[in-house]
Amino acid sequence: MKRREIIRYTTAGVLSAIVTTLTAEWEQTQAQTTSPKLSPSPTTKPSVSPSPNPNSNDLSVQWLGHTCFLFTGGGFRVLVNPFRRIGCTTGYRDVTTSNPDLILISSRLLDEGVIDGFKGNPGLLYEPGVYKFNDLRLEGIRTEKDREKGRRFGTNVTWLWKQAGIKVFHLGALSSPIGIEQQILVGRPDLLLLPVGGGVKAYTPQEAAKVVQVLKPKIVIPTHYKTKAADEKTCELVEIDEFLGLMSAMTIRKVNSDTFSLKPSDLPDQGSVIEVLSYKFS
Repeated sequence: MKRREIIRYTTAGVLSAIVTTLTAEWEQTQAQTTSPKLSPSPTTKPSVSPSPNPNSNDLSVQWLGHTCFLFTGGGFRVLVNPFRRIGCTTGYRDVTTSNPDLILISSRLLDEGVIDGFKGNPGLLYEPGVYKFNDLRLEGIRTEKDREKGRRFGTNVTWLWKQAGIKVFHLGALSSPIGIEQQILVGRPDLLLLPVGGGVKAYTPQEAAKVVQVLKPKIVIPTHYKTKAADEKTCELVEIDEFLGLMSAMTIRKVNSDTFSLKPSDLPDQGSVIEVLSYKFS
């Protein structure tokens, strides 16, 4: 990331305020996964009533499988990376019933960028930039998705926003290093959604451990690892235990649920805590 890009992200005078909605344009171009750039449609006002105080309650975090999470708090429901059930995501449930107000997409690959099937009129963000969605301010930060400087899978958008008083940083499925410019831009996240299962598109457990050292998040939720949902013949990810073994010096809490709630007073003063959510398979 160049210095001018940091200025573009952080200078209020040049903020982009585009929030589009689910359109036929996206659906027509969804299959073109080798070309990650897609120009947003003209601005459309989402059919969502703003909350009078977006930091008025706890943040509920629900894992819907892979890198897909639903964040509920401050009067908004933000869904990140809905997917098609294929390969490593075969056995997860349909996520289109989550009824989000806003959908964030990290890439247009099938495991984190499929939006067909949603009802209503949720907002949609899928390109780098700084956006305002009612009272939420969100930053989409451009990164190179793979270890080959994006030559194989193009770009990845990491998402940074504050909801219900919690600073969330969702990396999507990312395997390129976090640069010093991105560290400066992001600062220390309250909640980091971190891919840990390896493969060609995401951090290996060892790479993920280094990211924790670099960003020093207060709470880490591991994502993008092999579970019972995977098709054994096509999923190349490793299970979460390999990452957790590397992080044994940190506090690891295994939650017997796919959802947990968080408020600013719950954040640790020092160090990092790893929260492992449990997907409930039928």
